[in-house]
Amino acid sequence: MTAVPRQAPGAIKMCDCGQIALPRTAIVVYGCSPLTEKRPKGRNPIMLFKQADQPKAPAKAVFVALSLVAAPLLLSACMSEKDVDLSTYVDQTEPADVLYNQALANMNAGRLSEASKKFAAVDRQHPYSEFARKSMVMGAFANYRQGNYDDAIASAKRYLTLYPSTDDAAYAEYIIGLSYYRQIKDVTQDQKEAKLTAQTMQDLVTRWPNSEYVEDAKTKIRFANDQLAGKEMQVGRYYLERREYIAAIKRFRTVVENYSSTRHVEEALARLTEAYYAMGLTDEAQTAAAVLGHNYPDSPWYKDSYKLLQSNGLQPRENAGSWISKAGKFIIGA
Repeated sequence: MTAVPRQAPGAIKMCDCGQIALPRTAIVVYGCSPLTEKRPKGRNPIMLFKQADQPKAPAKAVFVALSLVAAPLLLSACMSEKDVDLSTYVDQTEPADVLYNQALANMNAGRLSEASKKFAAVDRQHPYSEFARKSMVMGAFANYRQGNYDDAIASAKRYLTLYPSTDDAAYAEYIIGLSYYRQIKDVTQDQKEAKLTAQTMQDLVTRWPNSEYVEDAKTKIRFANDQLAGKEMQVGRYYLERREYIAAIKRFRTVVENYSSTRHVEEALARLTEAYYAMGLTDEAQTAAAVLGHNYPDSPWYKDSYKLLQSNGLQPRENAGSWISKAGKFIIGA
């Protein structure tokens, strides 16, 4: 610690430069009060102004000087890291066509993640422009290719909301359908995505019948319906094995009436023959077997149904008033 030198006799005493509380109306003057001045006991020290030795500065001049010094400090104190520097924002914004072409180049090079970012930048920096419109649907495709199906669906749906009558609207609907299609699970699991696939692709076929995506959409519809029918058959067999015939018939009937073009109809008719026969409803059992034989005469399922009826001296015989007969008119047989 540095020693404080003693003051020589007769020397001028050093100033006491402690913190000084100022009255609200005081003008700040930089200086210190001599130690010879006495302080009131029990009060905080205050600045004692010397009027004789220091010239009084005009109030307006002091105010201007303080403003010039304080303004930059206040501005820097108020600015946070999240504040946007508007002076550089224009420089950071790239032209829409440049961003769009960069996105296409990344996509062609297989850099799908980078392409998605560029497409998103076009939409963000140049909203409602022609390039933003194109970037929205291309961004949906890029997300689909990456397996980001939820993002692809959200982007394509947003496109359809904003631009429902454009040429690319059918493609946006197609991307939504494909995103659901890629998520279809095995028939032992929930078939929500299969149902959404069939609905979306059917909307595409209905709204844009001349679209180039219609043929593939129909293929996806057939596959999705086959999955849905397969799920109904799985549940129906479960009930049939437990002799819960009414619940089983309900599932098999759904297949015959709603999924008549799927490969599961053949088995569904045979299972209906079996369930109705077990319940003693022979008329319905005979009708189911007759419709089965009419549409699939060489089917092993028909042979089993025929044998079941013959075991009790019955033959396949169609009742025209039965729901099975009416639904059978829409079955596309072998």
